[in-house]
Amino acid sequence: MMLASLVAALIAALCYGIASVMQAISVRAASRRTAEVAGGGGEGVDPGLLVRLVRQGLFLVSIAIDLVGFLAQLVALRRLPIFAVQAIIAANLAVTAVFAAWLMKMRLEFREWLAVAGVVVGVALLALSTGAQGAKHVGSEFELGLILAVVAVGLCGFAVARLPNPVRTPALGAIAGLGYAVLAVSARILPGFSPLQLLKSPATYTLAAAGIVSFLIYATALEGGSVTIATAGVVLAETLPPAVVGVLFLGDATRHGLAAVGAVGFGLAVLCALALARFGEAGEDHQATAKAEAGNLSPSVGHRAALKRRQLPDQG
Repeated sequence: MMLASLVAALIAALCYGIASVMQAISVRAASRRTAEVAGGGGEGVDPGLLVRLVRQGLFLVSIAIDLVGFLAQLVALRRLPIFAVQAIIAANLAVTAVFAAWLMKMRLEFREWLAVAGVVVGVALLALSTGAQGAKHVGSEFELGLILAVVAVGLCGFAVARLPNPVRTPALGAIAGLGYAVLAVSARILPGFSPLQLLKSPATYTLAAAGIVSFLIYATALEGGSVTIATAGVVLAETLPPAVVGVLFLGDATRHGLAAVGAVGFGLAVLCALALARFGEAGEDHQATAKAEAGNLSPSVGHRAALKRRQLPDQG
């Protein structure tokens, strides 16, 4: 069962990585903000963005892929500690990088291939060191804390969205990541998957609310600034806080004597994923190039920037 859970976590990372490229393309196609306005920030969260997104076939396909990834994540969280599952899911950036390189002919530099290899090694170390998860049963105070956390994420996201850049983008990314962290913890404490169990559990509702709010906040971050910065914020906030919660409150642990191996694997997977954060921008490159090739966009600054990113090593 442990092996099946590890495979499920890897499937989740694969699905999330592929879907993220498709969603980055969709968000920019659905955005009604000009590059100048979006880059300056301060426009707040646009709830209509979700309405426009669901009219796009590419976005709907990405949601279907995300759903498969989420179901796999649920399976993984039934048997594995949160720190292992979240670190493996952070590896979706390695999937995104390889997928973007194949789909959009983007060139990966040597250091980026090293980062992909580092993610793989980190995940392997986590798989080697991961022990059984702790107890799922929590008190009403813990469940109330998750509800308050979702509310706080929503309020902070809507407030921060009105700030100007450069503060806005990393802050929105981190807040969205905290929302995804609440989602992971909520999924972990679900009592079961029967309809009655799901209806009676507060974790079901915090999970759904956290997913919707976090996606909207992250989409807002994608509209208004560097996706590299936003993605880095998400990765850090969705991995570190739930890992701490799992260890302190849910009894998560590594196998006996392998705590150091687990710590190295976790750190390596997350740090190397951060090194690949720029591949959240794959959608922007693809959209600019596709429009230019279709004749809908003259060779603009945005198009030249997209081509330059393909030809030159990343300097960030």
